[in-house]
Amino acid sequence: MAFKPNYNQQRSERNRLKREKQEAKQREREEAAARRKSNPDEATADAPLIDQDAGASSLPVDEEPQTR
Repeated sequence: MAFKPNYNQQRSERNRLKREKQEAKQREREEAAARRKSNPDEATADAPLIDQDAGASSLPVDEEPQTR
């Protein structure tokens, strides 16, 4: 006969896996930050360029969007 499910054990196992995944992700972030700090010239070369006008509308200033 099979054992009945032990929900507390299953839950604690899920929580342990989540915690391990979060810790691994945090370690990767810290390592990446340490690499950027140790090599600031290389970090700026690899970083994607940020468009300063990303939030600006593509419409000219004198035109307004059409509404229905």
